[in-house]
Amino acid sequence: MTHPESENPVATAPEDPVAAAPEDLVATDIEEYLRRHERKTMLRFITCGSVDDGKSTLIGRLLYDSKMVFSDHLAELERDSKTVGTQGGELDFALLVDGLAAEREQGITIDVAYRFFTTERRKFIVADTPGHEQYTRNMVTGASTADLAVILIDARRGVLTQTRRHSYLVSLLGIRHIVLAVNKLDLLDYSRERFEEIETEYRDFAASIGLGDVVAIPMSALRGDNILQPSPNTPWYTGPSLINHLETVEIADDRDAHPFRLPVQWVNRPNPAFRGFSGQIAGGTVRPGDRVRVVPSGQTSTVARIVTADGDLDVAVADQSITLTLTDEIDVSRGDVIAAAGAAPEVADQFEAHLVWMSEEQMLPGRTYLLKLGTSTAVAQVGQPKYAVNVNTLERTAARTLGLNEIGVVALHLDRPIPFDPYAGNRDTGGFVLIDRFTQDTVAAGMLRFALRRAHNIHWQSVEVDQRARARSKGQQPAVVWFTGLSGAGKSTIANLVEKRLHEQGFHTYLLDGDNVRHGLNADLGFTDADRVENIRRVVEVARLLSDAGLIVLASFIAPFRAERARARERLGAGAFFEVHVDAPLAVVEARDRKGLYAKARRGELVNFTGIDSPYEPPEAPEVHLDSGGTRTPEELADLVIERLRAAGVLRPPTAL
Repeated sequence: MTHPESENPVATAPEDPVAAAPEDLVATDIEEYLRRHERKTMLRFITCGSVDDGKSTLIGRLLYDSKMVFSDHLAELERDSKTVGTQGGELDFALLVDGLAAEREQGITIDVAYRFFTTERRKFIVADTPGHEQYTRNMVTGASTADLAVILIDARRGVLTQTRRHSYLVSLLGIRHIVLAVNKLDLLDYSRERFEEIETEYRDFAASIGLGDVVAIPMSALRGDNILQPSPNTPWYTGPSLINHLETVEIADDRDAHPFRLPVQWVNRPNPAFRGFSGQIAGGTVRPGDRVRVVPSGQTSTVARIVTADGDLDVAVADQSITLTLTDEIDVSRGDVIAAAGAAPEVADQFEAHLVWMSEEQMLPGRTYLLKLGTSTAVAQVGQPKYAVNVNTLERTAARTLGLNEIGVVALHLDRPIPFDPYAGNRDTGGFVLIDRFTQDTVAAGMLRFALRRAHNIHWQSVEVDQRARARSKGQQPAVVWFTGLSGAGKSTIANLVEKRLHEQGFHTYLLDGDNVRHGLNADLGFTDADRVENIRRVVEVARLLSDAGLIVLASFIAPFRAERARARERLGAGAFFEVHVDAPLAVVEARDRKGLYAKARRGELVNFTGIDSPYEPPEAPEVHLDSGGTRTPEELADLVIERLRAAGVLRPPTAL
């Protein structure tokens, strides 16, 4: 095929007699050409499969044959094909997609590469996703917005473990349209028997994981067989070419058939006379006059107008960005969902969800993360996995945590109810990401399965005697004074002195000590990061109950992670958490080493020991910083804590309660 030398890519195949019309329009009526282009539907799809199945080559061939390669890029492709190509000097189409130097050198895909191309009938965004297991998170990223998956299989190797893994992920992520591309069939003399053998094996597996819409196509991405047009090399195949199927597969109706959902991104109020609610439709259709319900408030109203930058619409469908005005003045905020009145989403604060862990730092059950679902943001606590999924065998295995690229089923507990749909029903209102609250890194992607029934069965029991009444009876202000620092820094000694002096002054106190609670409440926990997180989670809940009883609680724990101390501050409430950093250099606490723990850790007899092979994250802004490695005695440091507590208003009668 002769490639055009023009800098303007033309989205048609020269063999198609109808295809010349748009090319002529570019020169004669550019506005009509652009209008036709705007009216085309968009299909997002991914290519996936095992390493070296030809994913990048296929995308490169699609770009080349649809004339979406500029002449300077074509010249670069020709040069690169001779130097780093794998086709003996012929055009290596994979190089159009493998943009990273490491990818070209190794001949593999590492990152997700997105490419755009267009034909006479439709526009496309294709994601070339990695085949290696260690890049599963990249594959999930590419698949999260796709409507269709092209799963390639090298005809010589057949269905592999990676094929099953990616098919499972595709199923998990809600992609229901599958193209089984049996590639490199030219190397087997276009064997019909081999193609049918692979197709039968794959269809059996696909049915077992819920993939029913599978179109199998024999092809050679390198030679162009059955890519744009039916190939004379496979006269026994009567199905569509790849591009013909991509142009005609019905996708939009899938989401339009869902109940109407508009996650509110922005309350649009340019002037006092206009109040609208803006967002992108996540499912269904809407018309003026439709009854809608705002979730989670439950208020109902009627759609008055559908406003866009180009004027009002009579109907709006999935993926359109619109502004709705309602006939009633009701409270609607960012994060709410405007939905069909008769088919509103559920509202819950506890869920079971599939989780794909995407961070090199393992998941820590009990830690809190930010959860973003649509336009909603909540604080989520992740429980220990119910089970992990071996994506190679699809077996369920026991797990205490999840590592990079691992998938499991977990329970989520949110700080507030949010509107949602199960992911299987709506990917936009059922899919979420978890974000580390300190680094702001995305650590996981998840799919909500259902609300936990216990969330509906458990209700807060109101009581007549509350914290205020208990505090007044004791004549004091409840608080939690949290002593944190390395082992041997003096936390327990100082906390004990502070409690002794408060007790002498008539205050009601209780001391929670890190060693003591591990004899009973936390006797089942070790010292892994996950166990440390759970250790502090339990202690915070106990401290909260003791504070609710009106006591001044003194908690002495290493508590090595900032995230858990921040969670304690949030859980106990503003003004009720008083952080004391008992700070001594590592050399000082090792020299003290009264229990001989540092010496054991240095000898390798103790693992996960804070300061040696487990990190300590010092407080950034504690209420009190004590230099316990200096010349001050523990008694002087205890007096300083009491002085600061009194200055902060903690040690006073609870007149404000």
